[in-house]
Amino acid sequence: MDRLLGMEVFVAVVETGSMAAAAEHLKMSGPMVGKHVRALEKRLGASVLARTTRRQKLTEAGHGFYWRCKAILEEVRLAESSVEALRTVPRGRLRVSAPVSFGTVCIAPSLVDYMARYPDLSVELNLGDELVDLVEDGFDAAIRIGALPDSGLVARKLAPYEFVICASPAYLGRAGVPRTPADLATHECLGFMHWRRYQGWRLEGAESGPHPVPQSRLVCNHGPALRTAALAGLGLVLQPLILLSDDIAAGRLIVVLEDTAPPPMPVHLIYPRDRQQLPKVRSFVEFVRHRFGASLGGAAASA
Repeated sequence: MDRLLGMEVFVAVVETGSMAAAAEHLKMSGPMVGKHVRALEKRLGASVLARTTRRQKLTEAGHGFYWRCKAILEEVRLAESSVEALRTVPRGRLRVSAPVSFGTVCIAPSLVDYMARYPDLSVELNLGDELVDLVEDGFDAAIRIGALPDSGLVARKLAPYEFVICASPAYLGRAGVPRTPADLATHECLGFMHWRRYQGWRLEGAESGPHPVPQSRLVCNHGPALRTAALAGLGLVLQPLILLSDDIAAGRLIVVLEDTAPPPMPVHLIYPRDRQQLPKVRSFVEFVRHRFGASLGGAAASA
């Protein structure tokens, strides 16, 4: 018979004073209560209750066993309560993966508001432009930029990722302002390492279609580092608008070739299907969709 149920029956018999009272308390038949107690004693190889026609009391073995059972049942109750709390209130550790630029500019600053709402929640934010396996690597959610493969994960669409080409006023004053994609052959075009499969920049020419640009002398796998290089006058940078918008507004960077920047890329928040009912995941999804569903220029919707 079930050990924990046997312990619960035994404790109820002790605390109510009789098997009949325990049966009423547990909504169980009297014979079933007796069966549980006998099974418990058989498993222990000792009597826990000394029975007479008028009353029953704990044996020496039963006295010690009673207090151990009380402690065990309390631990079970606390364990069940902790799981129930996880189902209702966001708590525990939330593991999130995001691309460097989006994570640095959008997610990280927003965590101040998100974590203030849920003081029992901690966040582990992993920034990197390499794709992670959410299930294998134990992530609760991830931001993905670009077309999504059919992975079986739940996807929620965010605002699209817009790109812009910029350079510092000092660089443009020294090297001139490019007017067409062909002009880039004489410019320093700072390269992003994860675009190698495109053999450098790939622009949308109004007349000639996609226009590849030779790889730069400087190639980096970190968008914010390329922004820093552009601000220092090292060359033209092609990066997300969210990363460069403050510098553009302040005049530290000047936009060029507006009509030839790559088209916006789709952005999704993805997460494993079996985690979507967890309050920590559900709350994060709702927060991110509300914060970034339209602020980057698009609307959130179910994928």
